[in-house]
Amino acid sequence: MQASTSNHPHRSPDAVPHFGLIIIGDEILSGKRADRHLPKVIELLKARGLSLAYAEYVGDDPERITAALRRAFVSGDVVFSTGGIGATPDDHTRQCAARALGADLVLHPQAKALIEQRMLELALERGKTYDPGQADKLHRLNMGVFPQGAEIIPNPYNKIPGFSCGLVHFVPGFPVMAWPMIEWVLDTHYASFFTRDLWLERSVIVFGAMEATLTPLMETIERDFSGIKVFSLPSVDHPEYGRHIELGVKGAPEAVAAAFAALRDGLAPFKVRLGPEVVRH
Repeated sequence: MQASTSNHPHRSPDAVPHFGLIIIGDEILSGKRADRHLPKVIELLKARGLSLAYAEYVGDDPERITAALRRAFVSGDVVFSTGGIGATPDDHTRQCAARALGADLVLHPQAKALIEQRMLELALERGKTYDPGQADKLHRLNMGVFPQGAEIIPNPYNKIPGFSCGLVHFVPGFPVMAWPMIEWVLDTHYASFFTRDLWLERSVIVFGAMEATLTPLMETIERDFSGIKVFSLPSVDHPEYGRHIELGVKGAPEAVAAAFAALRDGLAPFKVRLGPEVVRH
């Protein structure tokens, strides 16, 4: 299943895809572990001029995982799923992916070779003889059982691969493995959408205004400047600025300059006090 963004009926093949994230695991929802994937994926996408459209947290419930993956498969979005692809009883993601696709689970030949290579290396490191027929080693091969037609995602940490089914990409829950695997997927399949130096945010700190009052101005800017997004980030207890609104525009640098000038001009009639300007690439 080659990753392609051209299989969605409502999206141009050249359009930048939407990116989603599914974070799976009871340990996240119970608070036993703090999620680190969401901020990191935002960072990895931002470094490539991309952004995360949505994220979803799901516990280790097969029905909920299957439902979330079924939505992902039909969305036409690029979705990363973290967690649950091991071979212990609480790992359900591989099986749920197959169920959501209506596909059979099969041992991927390349995954099998990589897992066997890893087991051989571990045996040599421990000074033991590698016996591929041992029950625990056969059990580990379950980590290479993926929905039929899946493609592997290399794992630079321990060789145990993840897998892709079309635009949905499955990686382990461990950050040390998941993050380089997500980077590999982005750089291998989606580099044509990167806009590292083609995205700019410019904003100004506004004191003494309410978002509702500024909304018509924001709508006017988005209407008058194609491709520009206006954002408003209110704060009531900022350590430096206290109560304020960070009001700004984001988009292509050449469009941002004109839109931000219009935004500043549009604030004049409101008689608000303006603070520092902020620029983010």
